[in-house]
Amino acid sequence: MDAVTLLQKVRRIEIKTRRLSDQLFSGEYQSSFKGRGMSFAEVRPYQSGDDVRSIDWNVTARKRSPYIKVFEEERELTLFLVIDISGSTNFGTDERSKRDMITEIAATLAFSAMGNNDKIGLILFSGKVEKVIPPKKGKLHVMRIIKSILETEATTQGTDVEGALAHLLKVQKRHSIVFVLSDYLDSAPDRNFKIAAKRFDLCAINTFNAKEVALPRIGLVPLADSETGAVQWVRSGGRKFREALAKRHENYSQFLKNFTRSAGAGYISLDDRQDFVPPLLQFLKNKAR
Repeated sequence: MDAVTLLQKVRRIEIKTRRLSDQLFSGEYQSSFKGRGMSFAEVRPYQSGDDVRSIDWNVTARKRSPYIKVFEEERELTLFLVIDISGSTNFGTDERSKRDMITEIAATLAFSAMGNNDKIGLILFSGKVEKVIPPKKGKLHVMRIIKSILETEATTQGTDVEGALAHLLKVQKRHSIVFVLSDYLDSAPDRNFKIAAKRFDLCAINTFNAKEVALPRIGLVPLADSETGAVQWVRSGGRKFREALAKRHENYSQFLKNFTRSAGAGYISLDDRQDFVPPLLQFLKNKAR
């Protein structure tokens, strides 16, 4: 992708996702992810009905009248986007691939976090961690994140969700909001996912393409593994093959759903032809309850 095309695509994504964030997501994001703990804000004169346990005795002695400490919620948080850029995420149609959907979701979440003055960090991974952008604030930082998601190419085969989360656990010690966006093909979450779910507010977003579930009936066709390039010929209209393909997807989706829930994390499954707005909004609303 040349520089002009890249900048045009970044701009299109900004216009679309910024509007979504401003109109739909910012309020839900803020109510879903609250700050952890309270921080001191100020002291003020004691008023009838105030909790006497909040009295600041040092200030009271100095002023010779009762003053209390006022605390406020620590609102500032960090959003970390852990994003799969392996070869399989490029699968889709000419209009939209899984990676296109992942980029739009990530941008919407980033702009929502920006609207709440939160920091945003990024980890891009394939068979290894490909790129890390430390958390910062601001529009320029969000634009850098979108550009990195679009232009960074995988240098290794495979998908290593556990390796990406291991890196996150090393670099991010404080409580954060973490979204792991991947198709999870041949890379089921395991121990590191469970640890991350205990430390962070974690959600797995699983993207898939309908053709990975039900191939069109076009006879004998070569199927190339988008991760390794290996080719296998299959009869696309064969009943047993089609049933096995659909059953495999159903079983794996159910495993991911059960695993993430047992780990205490959120889970969203999205077809790349689907409008991601309703499921993501519903997830945020459920968290806010």
